[in-house]
Amino acid sequence: MEETVAHKLSPKDFKSDQEVRWCPGCGDHAILNAIHKALAELDYNREDYAFVSGIGCSSRFPYYMNTYGFHGIHGRASAIATGTKVANPRLSVWQITGDGDALAIGGNHFIHAVRRNVDINIVLFNNEIYGLTKGQYSPTSKMGAVTKTSPFGTVENPFHPGELVIGAQGKFFARSIDTNIQLSQEIFVEAARSEGTSVIEILQNCVIFNDKTHAEITDKAHKDDRQIILKHGEPMIFGKNRDKGLVLDGLKLKVVKIGEGGITEKDILVHNATENNPGIHLMLANMRYPNYPVALGVIRNVTAPTYERAVEAQIQKVKKTSALKCLDDLLHSGNTWEV
Repeated sequence: MEETVAHKLSPKDFKSDQEVRWCPGCGDHAILNAIHKALAELDYNREDYAFVSGIGCSSRFPYYMNTYGFHGIHGRASAIATGTKVANPRLSVWQITGDGDALAIGGNHFIHAVRRNVDINIVLFNNEIYGLTKGQYSPTSKMGAVTKTSPFGTVENPFHPGELVIGAQGKFFARSIDTNIQLSQEIFVEAARSEGTSVIEILQNCVIFNDKTHAEITDKAHKDDRQIILKHGEPMIFGKNRDKGLVLDGLKLKVVKIGEGGITEKDILVHNATENNPGIHLMLANMRYPNYPVALGVIRNVTAPTYERAVEAQIQKVKKTSALKCLDDLLHSGNTWEV
């Protein structure tokens, strides 16, 4: 989308006059803050944005944006966002959704939006629980999670959003944490400037029904050793002392320590988010603590044709070649009878 800003906007310009009704301490507040900051940085007019949501705590988001918005029904945000973008390709369309809304009842719409590569930005709030309906397990809840609908522990394997996106031929996948507003802001800006379906998974905390679900990687004392923030073109180095890294050991990623066993910084893999082959991107997206650090940042960002551009090109081609120029032409085409 071309930048057509009439005047410089600030984060405050994107805040609506509605009371933000999320629980105190909810990670959604930080995500909203990061979105406000990112949109101000992008320099589009407010009228160029549309925020679409389904059902869930996260789906209140459009009310808190001073932009166009549409609060849809459960699981249908991807379909509404797709239609919005195809109908008006000039809009920067943002889909706000939760792990239940997107990956359970909305799973079919979600994977097909990704597969089609519609130019929308999907922000997936992942707190591994149904918060609005008061604490049932979701498609991303950890195996064994004790919830209101799994009192003895869930026996289901959870979805890994990154694996699902890349498996659906996704071209852009990133991950952040609700409390890292600066990282989220950077990712949102890059996603907006990327053409095609951008999926941003935010590891978000629900203080009421699933508090500290991401604590093992967000704990201040250990987060530097349990997270790796990927930057395109930079070596995959992490750790409190910046002395750990990732190398390719056969067909697997391996954590090594720089300075041990002859390992130097030159041996560390350099992140290439634009590589079309999804192999290493899939491995990075699937890394889990304690065997690996959890990958944050833009993991995959590949250029590919978008759905709405293909639709528009097809419409223009048909207009030029079709014998039907108006409704009367259509009504009098084919076989007709007098009665």
